[in-house]
Amino acid sequence: MAAAKSVALVLDKPFIGVNHLEAHLYAALLDDPHVEFPMLVVLVSGGNTLFVEMRGHGDFSVIGQTIDDAAGEAFDKVARFLDLGHPGGPAIDRVALTGNANAIDFPRAMLHDGLDVSFSGLKTSVINFVRKNPTVLTADVAASFQYAVVDVLAAKARKAAQQIGAKTVALGGGVAANSLLRSTMTTVCAESGWRLVLPSMGMCTDNAAMIASAGWYRLVADGPSSMDMGAMPNLKLT
Repeated sequence: MAAAKSVALVLDKPFIGVNHLEAHLYAALLDDPHVEFPMLVVLVSGGNTLFVEMRGHGDFSVIGQTIDDAAGEAFDKVARFLDLGHPGGPAIDRVALTGNANAIDFPRAMLHDGLDVSFSGLKTSVINFVRKNPTVLTADVAASFQYAVVDVLAAKARKAAQQIGAKTVALGGGVAANSLLRSTMTTVCAESGWRLVLPSMGMCTDNAAMIASAGWYRLVADGPSSMDMGAMPNLKLT
């Protein structure tokens, strides 16, 4: 923060404070900025799982979220248990390609309850199943687990988009790189007539470009931030 302020002063440039989560909302718009509102953003990462209604630039609200583990966190924990390495999302995505997604019927918690999600129970179910069935194919476990996560995310996204009358749906966050989530959301949006905006693979994880993008929209809307602004590590998306 101090370094950014120093650069702004030395170069006589505006200083803009950016909410990290807000920046993820704009990752997909870097490649495709011409979107129609209202827009639903499904922000799925290791630390967050949020369904965000965007009514315009800088005008958004969270309408659904995880009540426990984030989707990316569940991917990491299951991958660690299966000894697939870290980060867990890409590892499970890769191994799942050779597995049967219908081999194991893992639970879909809160599937029909509002717009919030829960993945802690799913993670526990995977661990318990493997311990009771030690000869099960890892690829089948990975594929079935991934299918359960994506099934819930897609169902909630469909419900949320219908609720807000969305014209556009976008994905954001590291889990937006998941191949099954991308293909499933492509199908969901095509069936419902919503335009889908996907971030390029490089824009899914944390990057400077998304921070700059969110900063530009904030500058246009609100002007520069105060030099008295400090870091807010627990800042929420509101």
